[in-house]
Amino acid sequence: MLYKTENPHGGDVYEGNIELDFSANTNPFGTPDGVKAAVASCLDDLSLYPDPYCRELVSAIAKHERVPKEYVLCGAGAAELIYSFAFARRPARAAELAPTFAEYTLPLAGADIKRFYLKETDRFRLTRDIIDFIEETKPEALFLCDPNNPTGVRAEAELIEEAAKKCRETGCRLFLDECFMDLADEPTSFVPKLKEYPNVIILKAFTKGYGMAGLRLGYCLSADAELLARMSRAVQPWNISTAAQKAGIAALSETAFLKKTRLLIQKERPRMAKALETLGFKVFDSNVNFLLIKGSPGLDERLLERGIKIRSCANFNGLPEGFYRVAVKLPGENDRLIEAISEVLRWQRT
Repeated sequence: MLYKTENPHGGDVYEGNIELDFSANTNPFGTPDGVKAAVASCLDDLSLYPDPYCRELVSAIAKHERVPKEYVLCGAGAAELIYSFAFARRPARAAELAPTFAEYTLPLAGADIKRFYLKETDRFRLTRDIIDFIEETKPEALFLCDPNNPTGVRAEAELIEEAAKKCRETGCRLFLDECFMDLADEPTSFVPKLKEYPNVIILKAFTKGYGMAGLRLGYCLSADAELLARMSRAVQPWNISTAAQKAGIAALSETAFLKKTRLLIQKERPRMAKALETLGFKVFDSNVNFLLIKGSPGLDERLLERGIKIRSCANFNGLPEGFYRVAVKLPGENDRLIEAISEVLRWQRT
């Protein structure tokens, strides 16, 4: 018997005959060799407990992000940090975008959840109406994702800061998810402004950019040391394995790997978008390694019969059946997806 609740995410390839997974947006090149070597190097240390404070990893992240070590808290993946934030703050009123990543408000059972609905007519871009929304709803916590998931859209930097300022004025914590920033066309972060905005907490992870989904490692950054301390008390001790800590340290030096990845994405994403538009799909603008597309219901099921998995977006608030998210992968894999979709459409017409 399986005891976990239903998984609302992509990346579950452990049942069925999945040959190609376009439902998870991890690095198309996989995991860097340097990270694999770091994991292999710590095999003789597996009999020891991991460092409960992630001392070496925290120092490496602080140097990488150019922040004090006191600004850094590590977690077993971004999801653990979302949950520990929720448990540490327990806001009675919270707000999020719609559509956006499904986990932000799941741990807030009983809270009053408000949603700022992004409009298809705006191509799902965040607009200045978010400022009035903050003023009107006065949430204790606001979750923003930049670049947003599943839309792939970046918010304007000025608008993010304006939202942070409005949140500061109204006593709201801004939880800013930048987990896809490493793979954005022009990766710019709010991190340099953290000292000025202690009400902001930034979420980052090694999952996407470094292809480390199986190791579960993320971190958050904030100038509010008390909040980070409360979050750290909301998780079990030794929550981050030795292998994950060593992998994270190694990953931070993989700048060339990330540059190579961004160049591939910037070449393949428009090629995929053009092919999908030619097939009749509405394709929305994206700044990262996936595309939000609009077609007809059932495409995901037909592709699954061919061993290819894409992400149906029907369980995202604000998106009906017929919206899908597809990752940008290697050229040959992308070609196989386009050909499989073409076959499905030809089959549907006959």
